[in-house]
Amino acid sequence: MTPEVSEEPVAAESMTGPELAESLLRESDDRGARAATRLLGAYDDGSWLRRLMEDRSLETAADRPMIKRSGAHRAVDWDALGRLMLTLGWSHRATRSQVVVLEVAASLVGGCAVQLRQVVEALDEAELRLVLRAVEEAAHGPSS
Repeated sequence: MTPEVSEEPVAAESMTGPELAESLLRESDDRGARAATRLLGAYDDGSWLRRLMEDRSLETAADRPMIKRSGAHRAVDWDALGRLMLTLGWSHRATRSQVVVLEVAASLVGGCAVQLRQVVEALDEAELRLVLRAVEEAAHGPSS
């Protein structure tokens, strides 16, 4: 079941990771982008989504905001994320599993290629389940 999201912008710190993800999906009908955003919301209670929203060093490295804003609506800028991943040193403050989860999310939108062996080696069982669920959603839509 999808959490209800109000039309009013709410501070990211007052939302759970999945709620934050849903707030960033209001205007997206792209299955890959929806699956990738939900993956980032489910992983570590949305830590990547929060970081993309708040960490100005990532914005500086990509030379553009990581979150697109259109009026009250916000969404991950997957092109900016792809640019970020081409920047040397972007991941210096992230663990291996954090980097892999972000790379998998970007790959679901076409912004990054991933090696499945590296994914399997870097993630624990719960993280791997999140990734598998996101891949399934990108391929077939959300499960009921």
